[in-house]
Amino acid sequence: MNAAPTVYDVAERSGVSIATVSRVYRSPDSVRAATRERVLAAARELGYVPSGNARGLASRSTGVLGLCFPDYSDPDTVGAEDDDAAMLYSDQIIRGMERAARRHGYALLIAASLEGGPENLVAKVAGRVDGFAVLARTVPTEELEVISRRRPVVMLAGPRAQDPSLDHLDHVEVANEDGQYQLTRHLLDDHGLRRLAYVGLADDSPDVEARFRGFQRACREAGVETGDEPALRMPMMTQAEGAHAADLLCGGAGERPEAFVFANDQMAVGALQALERRGLRVPDDIVVTGFDGIPLSRLVRPALTTVRQPMVRLGEKAVELLVRRLTGEREAEPVSLMLPVGVARRASCGCADEETTTGFTDL
Repeated sequence: MNAAPTVYDVAERSGVSIATVSRVYRSPDSVRAATRERVLAAARELGYVPSGNARGLASRSTGVLGLCFPDYSDPDTVGAEDDDAAMLYSDQIIRGMERAARRHGYALLIAASLEGGPENLVAKVAGRVDGFAVLARTVPTEELEVISRRRPVVMLAGPRAQDPSLDHLDHVEVANEDGQYQLTRHLLDDHGLRRLAYVGLADDSPDVEARFRGFQRACREAGVETGDEPALRMPMMTQAEGAHAADLLCGGAGERPEAFVFANDQMAVGALQALERRGLRVPDDIVVTGFDGIPLSRLVRPALTTVRQPMVRLGEKAVELLVRRLTGEREAEPVSLMLPVGVARRASCGCADEETTTGFTDL
């Protein structure tokens, strides 16, 4: 491996002073946007990762692993239930990573994207840890590819890029398509429902799109007509957007759907609240389902039928892959793991609590 590029190399490549390079990473807003982009571009080309401290630079070991994920806070609902519920997904991953990191003798550095942007955050974290996990869609894969030349990087909850030459990262994801397929077949086969409305996300999300594919496959196998697009695509997957979706689907012309199939639990919980305000009973008048299995899904009334993904195990697996990379136990080829999911059949679809597990592969 060639010598690691230094701050001097970045400064020379971008035509600025060393102090300017330092400010780009320490306080990006203090540097003009054009200059900041020039410095970051030079850093990407060189494969530069800023060092967190002199000890880490000298020893190449910090005894710390990292986790980076987007700041899910909705600026319109800060302090509200939507924000709390959204964070539960990351909380469960953090719990798993902390547990596994402690078991292997590492500390865990946790960072959400804040001022300065997620790329800057990831670069900072990379310089302070021995390896780190990044939740999918935090930063582009190309950014992580550069850092992975110097640090082990694991991508969480996102599939490998279609072009393998662009993605040499380790990946851990869950069986999104199979989980949604099994839940949808349950609604079709066991409850005899036929008018199902899938509610997804407007932004491109590989996980949500995989869930929609599972929904489509189940409907087509059962002879139920389904379109190429979800019934609705919402701008965010929050409780507020779920409530809005329920209002739109109930207030439109034509026959009301028999079931709302939401791409995550937060939207489904919001829909339950909106339906109650409308005087509609779940599941007698309409069925509601979610995906994720956050703790809130068990606490709402009626309890939410959902696909439970192993969020804690996701964090544990990320640490195991990082440690194996750091200790040289893993093969050179990138690893792709797909973890099983469980279908939790609860009162919101008319069932007593029950759970099945499906979709495990280890690629």
